[in-house]
Formats: sequence, structure tokens, C-alpha cells
Amino acid sequence: MHILLKRAYEAPAEADGKRVLVDRLWPRGVSKDEARIDAWLKDVGPSTELRKWFGHEPAKFDEFRSRYRKELEASAAWAELKELARHGKLTLVYSARDEEHNNAVVLRQMLQEQARA
Repeated sequence: MHILLKRAYEAPAEADGKRVLVDRLWPRGVSKDEARIDAWLKDVGPSTELRKWFGHEPAKFDEFRSRYRKELEASAAWAELKELARHGKLTLVYSARDEEHNNAVVLRQMLQEQARA
């Protein structure tokens, strides 16, 4: 399983494979043509309440990861993302500025754990 992470503001590349936007909100200032998104799984993004609570504060990331994982367990979108990951290279596209503390990082980690299980 090959999973890449890429900000929505970075140019798409042929090496990205299937590009999946994993945010509930479309990235500001990015057109659909520019983004070249193959699938937009809004419901795999964190809930509005969780996203606002987290506020992209690195100190809250461990608790965010724990709460986010619980949200995903019951999500049909999570099942859809797992299925997409089984079929070749996948790039999780996100809009957060922080490349280490965001929902795409958590999703990749969970997908990799699933592949090892």
C-alpha cells in the first residue's frame, strides 16, 4: 500500500496516483481543474466540532488523533477510503498548513495499520 500526502496547494503530479481530498471544506483559492481531485470524501474529514476544537494546535494533536479515530470507526466514508487504498497508489490531499499535525497524517497512519493487520 503506497499512500502519499499532499497539500491541495501543491501541483498535482502523474506520480500521485488516485487523488482523494480528505477535508470537509474545499480548499480556498483552488479551482477544481487545478486540484485534479479523483474523489472528495467530505465525511472522512473531522467533524466541524472536532476541527474547531483542534484549531491546528500541535499541543492538542494527540487528543485530536484519538477523537478523530473514534469518529472514523463508524464512518461509511472511512470504509470507502480503505477500499480506495487497496487499489494502487493513493494521495491524500488536504489543505492544512501544518504538514505534521493534520487529519491526513492520521488517515495515512490508520490505513498503514490496516494494511499490516
